[in-house]
Formats: sequence, structure tokens, C-alpha cells
Amino acid sequence: MNEEKCCVVTCDLPLDQTYWDNQYQAQKTGWDLGQVSPPIEKYIDTIDNKNAKILIPGCGNTYEADYLLQQGFTNITVIDIAPTLVENLKLKFSNNSNITILLGDFFEHQGNYDFIIEQTFFCALPPTMRQKYVWKTHQLLANKGKLVGLLFNREFEVSPPFGGSLNEYKQLFKSTFQILKIATAKNSISARLNSELFIEFEKNQDIIVNLYHFEGITCSGCMNTVSSKFLEIDSVDNVSMNRNFSEIIIVSKSEIDIKILQKIVSYDEKYKIKRA
Repeated sequence: MNEEKCCVVTCDLPLDQTYWDNQYQAQKTGWDLGQVSPPIEKYIDTIDNKNAKILIPGCGNTYEADYLLQQGFTNITVIDIAPTLVENLKLKFSNNSNITILLGDFFEHQGNYDFIIEQTFFCALPPTMRQKYVWKTHQLLANKGKLVGLLFNREFEVSPPFGGSLNEYKQLFKSTFQILKIATAKNSISARLNSELFIEFEKNQDIIVNLYHFEGITCSGCMNTVSSKFLEIDSVDNVSMNRNFSEIIIVSKSEIDIKILQKIVSYDEKYKIKRA
């Protein structure tokens, strides 16, 4: 059974603003814990700087922000795409100047944060957006900034949420972040016990992470060939292409001219690459 039920209104529509707003309008939020997740609560208790800039993307009812405010944190930003939810949050926190509530798309957001807290946002995104997530979190974090929170270490029969595995995450975030911790959470709520990985990733400030749109690839074999060719470039540390072969992130020690990348894939005239 899939206990984490997101698609309670309909499962056959795009996971866009309308989809998520419908969930809140119908008050059908099966993923909502009703409390701050214990592993995240425990981590928050270790943060000494109460003025740290903290972002919570895809925030939902944001019990994490509630807890941060209770603990005296002064610079919290939460963002979600669902208008109904955001209006409720603005009303709830209307008298608190220590939190900024934004209606918008995380991938269009601009800012500079010490921490990004991940709690059921990554798993709500279509898996084809995971490379873009890595690129954007790296972009939004300050030097030495950290991505912390929880990822599912399991698959689901019905999605969203979308699951994943330890090995997948290690490869996905490789080089972009220093992996300080990625391990089974010991204090998850009972319904998620042994199915969550707690992550603490520190931004690697010594590398460049670029996102590209890619055209022409139709199979995993061709994807692997292209990725291998990019990995042969001296300064490249990691290459990761999404599941429908439409986006790729390249992690490198120095900037790579797009003309070099296009020349590498020009052995097949269908292949086109351009900066996102």
C-alpha cells in the first residue's frame, strides 16, 4: 500500500499549480504529518545561528517553519505553488515578521540561503526534474550552505510521491555537494520508519554546475554514450541526465564553452545541447 497519498483528487493531470491547489482546496493532504518531522526537528536543534537564512521549498503546511519560529529563528522563507495554501499561511503568520511567505515556482526563485530544508518537496516533483532540483539548490545556497532533510528510500505503487534509492541519490548529488551524511533516519514517525534517508549536503563552492536542455536522445544506451563523452573532458567531475533525456547537468571545475559540448555530440546530427 502507498500510505503517502498525494493524488487524492486526480492522478491523471500534470503536477502543476492547479493540481496542487486542488489538493488543498479539497483538504486532501495525505502526505501531511501534522507535525514537524522528528529527524528535521532534531537537526534544527543543532543550528546555533538563529539569524541563518533558511528556505523551505514546496513548504506545505510548514510545521518546520513553525518549529523554527518557536526556537527563535529570525530569517525564514517558505515558498509554495498552491495559492490556497499560501493564503492560509499568510493569514496564520500575519503577525510574524521573521517569516516570508511566497507564492511561486521554486525553480524561478532567486536568493541566497544558509540552509534549504527538504521535506516532501523532492518526492513530489516528477523524477524528470531531479537534475534541475540539484542545479537550483546549488544555485540558491551560499558558500558552505547546506541542503538538509529527508528523501524516501523506497518506491511507491501510486505516485506522487515518487521514491528513490540511496545509490541513485549519491550519484545524483555527487560533486555538486559534499555528502556529510546520507543514512536511514533513526527517529522517523512510525508510518515512515526505515523508509527515509536523512541527508546533510554541503554546497561544493569550488565547482560549476550548469543545466542544459538536450534534444535527440531516445534511449538509455545513447544517454550513457553521451554522458561518457562529457565525462572525458578534463575539468568535468559529474554528468547526470534526466529520465526522459531532455535535461542534463554537468559539474565541472571550470566553465566549458557550449561550442565544445555541441562539437562532442555532433557525431549524431539529431543531438542538440543548449544552456537552460
